[in-house]
Amino acid sequence: MPEVTIRPDDALIVVDVQNDFLPGGALAVSEGKRIFAPIASLLGRFTRTYATRDWHPTDHSSFSESGGPWPVHCVRDSHGAAFGDGFDLAQVDRVVDKGIDRVTDGYSAFAGTNLAEDLREHAIRRVFVCGLATDYCVKMTALDALSAGFQVVVVRDACAAVNVNESDEAGALEGMQRSGAIVVESADVRGSAKERAA
Repeated sequence: MPEVTIRPDDALIVVDVQNDFLPGGALAVSEGKRIFAPIASLLGRFTRTYATRDWHPTDHSSFSESGGPWPVHCVRDSHGAAFGDGFDLAQVDRVVDKGIDRVTDGYSAFAGTNLAEDLREHAIRRVFVCGLATDYCVKMTALDALSAGFQVVVVRDACAAVNVNESDEAGALEGMQRSGAIVVESADVRGSAKERAA
């Protein structure tokens, strides 16, 4: 996999590292906890760091009781919607709430939010994306970032997949690459924008 060096116009987007998506949660990613160490190695190295979270109303359209595909999860202000204990929120510049209205699915960090505008206001041109889950919210965030004109780097080992089907993770990574994203490992991310700025 290629090496990439962090630039001053890079930002990190950590997607949905929330209790309901971690082992023991309502919609758990079985390997969710393994991403904490790779994410920790990235935090504090970017000009801007964003953390997204599902922040759903109690009757969100994605919930099975409302006709959607998923169990109730990440209801705003609940324990399940809180960030996991292994995630250092002190390193985050902004929390982006998504899926906050009933009908927005909340997969992408760009859907129904002003994230693209915020990135442009801070002169960000490239985003590094990681978190949960590779085959849903990470994928849709990466694809929407590309559609919005940003360069995208997906940090593979700092993501984990739901894998409803065994091939979903591989398919998501391939799809993101076909659309223009670069896929790297956390160990191949070099440097720190903050060190250069100091």
